Amino acid sequence: MMSYFVYILKSLKDNKYYIGSTSDVSSRLIYHNKGLQRSTKHRIPFVLVLFEEFSDKASALKREKQIKSWKGGIAFHQLITGM
Repeated sequence: MMSYFVYILKSLKDNKYYIGSTSDVSSRLIYHNKGLQRSTKHRIPFVLVLFEEFSDKASALKREKQIKSWKGGIAFHQLITGM
């Protein structure tokens, strides 16, 4: 059974966050930092801030959507700071 992950990256260039999902967090971070993702290539380098594991892709996508709806708000801040 394959795991899926929701991840949050922070750009060291502009201090903004990127939220995504993948089946391989390490490879995805490398992909972003090589500038291969069109939407983030001008914001590299990135560091991994947080990731969560899910047993299926649908659950990961649902969580990704939820976190994106929080972006910039109190719930998002609490998530990334662990508070």
